[in-house]
Amino acid sequence: MIRVLIADGLRLPREALSAVLTSEPGLHVVAQVPRGDDVVPSALRARPDVALLDVNLPGMDGISAAAQLKAALPACRVIVVTALERPDVLGAALKTGVEGFMGKGASVKELAEAVRKVARGDRVLDPRIVADALQAPDNPLGPRDIDILRLAAQGHTPAEIAEVLHLSPGTVRNNLAAINRKVGTRNRIETIRTASARGWI
Repeated sequence: MIRVLIADGLRLPREALSAVLTSEPGLHVVAQVPRGDDVVPSALRARPDVALLDVNLPGMDGISAAAQLKAALPACRVIVVTALERPDVLGAALKTGVEGFMGKGASVKELAEAVRKVARGDRVLDPRIVADALQAPDNPLGPRDIDILRLAAQGHTPAEIAEVLHLSPGTVRNNLAAINRKVGTRNRIETIRTASARGWI
């Protein structure tokens, strides 16, 4: 019997997934967790073989929770589940040593099969997300560009950004125009949206 922990911030999807996985032969859900910072304490109590962690957990994101879980309970294998098909999320998950990475578009049968595979020692990566990651363009932004764009995304004006970063307002405006060109967008709003979607800021 494969013991499974499910972590999802939304109660209905968590309980639905738990019910369906428990009905699958050879699988038993031993813990349901609503928060990322509850993952390790619950896992240490329930001793799951496999943990299914949503990326967007309150309290602590799923990638950080996965890293802590791998340190606290190395025998527990981890599958990260995400609605965000972003290459940086895939890269961060793989760096923590997770055994699986699945999109929320996966069927319950696909998830159940992924749980069985990682429990056997295999690695499971959703091919749709991997394909998106391989096709994603490299980040054209430098460290200063990222600092400026993050502050702009928080609603700061060029003058405020200049003050925070100890630059002149003219330099910030020039940098923002250059960032638009690098990203290939027409204005700051588009640039922020595109850079956020691609995980660049």
